[in-house]
Amino acid sequence: MDGPLSGIRVLDVATLFAGPLAATLLADFGAEVVKIEHPKGDPSRTHGAQRDGVGLWWKMLGRGKKSVTLYLGAPQGQEIFRRMVAEADVVIENFRPGTLERWGLGYSELREINPGLVLARVTGFGQIGPYAHRPGFGTLAEAMSGFAAVTGEPDGPPTLPPFGLADGIAALTTAFAIMTALRARDADGTGQQIDMAIIEPILTLLGPQLLAYDQLGELQPRMGNRSSNNAPRNIYRTADDRWVAVSTSTQSVADRLLRLVGRADLTAQPWFASGAERAQHADELDAAVGAWIADRDADQVLREFEQAQAAVAPIYTAADVLADPQFQALGTIAELHDDELGPIRMQNILFRLSATPGRIRWTGPPLGAHTAEVLSKYGVDATQLAELRAAGVVL
Repeated sequence: MDGPLSGIRVLDVATLFAGPLAATLLADFGAEVVKIEHPKGDPSRTHGAQRDGVGLWWKMLGRGKKSVTLYLGAPQGQEIFRRMVAEADVVIENFRPGTLERWGLGYSELREINPGLVLARVTGFGQIGPYAHRPGFGTLAEAMSGFAAVTGEPDGPPTLPPFGLADGIAALTTAFAIMTALRARDADGTGQQIDMAIIEPILTLLGPQLLAYDQLGELQPRMGNRSSNNAPRNIYRTADDRWVAVSTSTQSVADRLLRLVGRADLTAQPWFASGAERAQHADELDAAVGAWIADRDADQVLREFEQAQAAVAPIYTAADVLADPQFQALGTIAELHDDELGPIRMQNILFRLSATPGRIRWTGPPLGAHTAEVLSKYGVDATQLAELRAAGVVL
């Protein structure tokens, strides 16, 4: 077996970014993932940074997948897709609701072909409701979930993340939903449809904010790098102009930290006994911790925090991540060979299984690299392939 998901066949017809990333996570653990792209290519191939005209985001997002070009809007493409569905376990798509139905490829049609199929539909707003047909991206989920409203400085505007946060959360959730549906299929062989709205999973990660408003009428304000749950919790500048992040999520860590910075007197205050009460005295606590850190170089700060068993971490860039010994010990960064770029490094698989570990089998392949190989398994010979290319159905 090449991973614990070996034998699971996935058709990835999704784009940007939640659906494809969910498929990537399955491929990392052995699923056979065929990436079906429009002959023009997945948009992620030209998204973000490139080297020599090769998209770097795609190298990560397309890893472990076989790239097949096939235009599903054409009748010839639809017929081939139906043949592929007949042997698939999972289809992941993110077209606007109604698109697959318009092509005669809706869930009702696909389950007639394959009753055990799991169809994961990943869209901004879900398959139903007044917003279902709106264009939907992770940015809109970050806005509508309440994430942006609580992110940023108190006197500043709502702040969006500079990366695909909501898409990433939805990808993890989609992979979990697919595995749940496959587990349910084990009972009776019947597949099902997954309706994944990107606006929803991020809500769970925001914690009790909805409950606080429902029960108390309270809205969490923007607090910069502070927390309403504990203090001190912030970033602080060191004497050598670096930044460190400090957290005191437990009472014992808060106590050790204040003793480390020479302010044991604050631990005796009645309000110091709980995180929420400490948060109300964040100015005083930040001043004490910030002054101590500002007098020391980052290396000394990190060393003394570790000796005191207080929680601290340096603020890293990508360059720091690649050089960090903890990430190296965990194998967090994979070093791979890419046929177009040569040696490359990227994030490794998400977790380590002791008995059935996953692995990155290859990096994102060139557009259509596996079209002839894969379609030949579904009755497309060289003559037909040439005809499909002439018609623009494949590249």
